[in-house]
Amino acid sequence: MTVTITKSAAEELNKKIGDQKGYLKVKNVTEGLACGAGVPTLYFVPLIDETKDVVFETNNRPVYMEKSELIFFDDELKIDYSDSVNSFQLKSPQQIINGRMSFII
Repeated sequence: MTVTITKSAAEELNKKIGDQKGYLKVKNVTEGLACGAGVPTLYFVPLIDETKDVVFETNNRPVYMEKSELIFFDDELKIDYSDSVNSFQLKSPQQIINGRMSFII
């Protein structure tokens, strides 16, 4: 799997994260959903679990994902930021996976 962070997403991440120490993680949140499919959400977390998380080197900063959730994502992912909807987006060449992806610190 490859993950790319666009220039606009990198700029927005830098604004929101600042000098804080931590890790960028994409997590498939299923809590409270009846379908169980999950909603991809972007997190900035203080710690990662090296036994459960996989690191993907990007053109900007490493992105972590849980091994058990990799089956939910396409082989090529792009983290973007849209000024028009004021939100991060998770895309692949085949689809927009989440056009209004939450960012939680």
